[in-house]
Amino acid sequence: MKIAATRTLTHRAVAAVSTVVIAVVLVGCSGDGVSAAERAQAQVTAAQKAVTQAEADLTEASAEFCESSEEYILALDQYGDILNDTAPTVGDVRAAGADLADPSDAALDSAAAAAEAQQALITAQQELVDAQAALARAEAGPSGTPAAPVAEPSSPAPLAPAASVDRVTQAESEFADAQSAITDETPLTDASEQFNSAAVALEAAWLRLFAEAGCLPDDQRQQAQAAVAVYTTALQQDLATAGYYTGAIDGIYGPATVAAVEELQKANGLPVTGTMDNATADALQAELLALGGAAAQESVATTAAVQQTLKLAGLWTGPVDGIWTPELTAAVQTLQLALGVEPTGTVDAATISAVERAIAGLQQPAAPVDPTPTPTATDG
Repeated sequence: MKIAATRTLTHRAVAAVSTVVIAVVLVGCSGDGVSAAERAQAQVTAAQKAVTQAEADLTEASAEFCESSEEYILALDQYGDILNDTAPTVGDVRAAGADLADPSDAALDSAAAAAEAQQALITAQQELVDAQAALARAEAGPSGTPAAPVAEPSSPAPLAPAASVDRVTQAESEFADAQSAITDETPLTDASEQFNSAAVALEAAWLRLFAEAGCLPDDQRQQAQAAVAVYTTALQQDLATAGYYTGAIDGIYGPATVAAVEELQKANGLPVTGTMDNATADALQAELLALGGAAAQESVATTAAVQQTLKLAGLWTGPVDGIWTPELTAAVQTLQLALGVEPTGTVDAATISAVERAIAGLQQPAAPVDPTPTPTATDG
């Protein structure tokens, strides 16, 4: 279906250019009474229609990309955690990867169609500028000067930064390599680590592309950015405590954070992706707990620990997967309100202190129960 969409856009682009050519030919053949300016004006009119059609095609192609990429991201999210929700076999892992083929093809095809539609718009805009320049020259006459220079078209902004597109391409290749490396002889633990890490890295790459391509409304984009910043801040602090991160705690998942995660993965014999997956989060949590003392307290700020704490408190019903979401922020705020601290949505020192006090209160011995029965109205 997406390939057909690509062909449709191609046909529309050709038709738009043909409209300009036909318009010029028809005007040129309409008789000696038609001036050069009139012929040029006809070409401008046709070029304007072509631009309008190209803009509509780009809007349609962008919407198709957002829809198909969202479906692919949801599929990745479903299969990325398959090993945590079931008792699978290596065959299940390989089948899960195969099930992603169709949504992957649809997403990639729609991305190609959107890029083609954008290029068609750039071409149509340039043809309009050329037509407008020709009209200005025709109106000025053979010895005149055009009244005003024709403005160059403003190229539409890229659908997404090139770096994000390159990261998706790389993640797709790494995911394919991870799938092909899993055979019937692959130990289940190795298969789960390979598949899960590659799926999480691929999902993260597509999520970034999805957001940067304008597929999220402004309010949702702001929520997503805030959630990522909260999660990354906690992650950076934990990586610093474990000795892997020396940069600023700024909530930005940049090269320094990626490098720290890679070092953590290397140290624990995990697939090196630079992206936090379940196995990597477990390894970091284990190192922090092994450090004891303050490090163990700070580990509460990791996303997985936050989710587990909220689950024990009955405030979180989602997965313990190390992924910070707006729903998790709301759950933290609910806990903070219950503990009487400022509902910031982040796990700060005040929240940790309140949690410790609450736990200490739960561990106090219960008041003794009076064994003497209470008289009732029927007792004589």
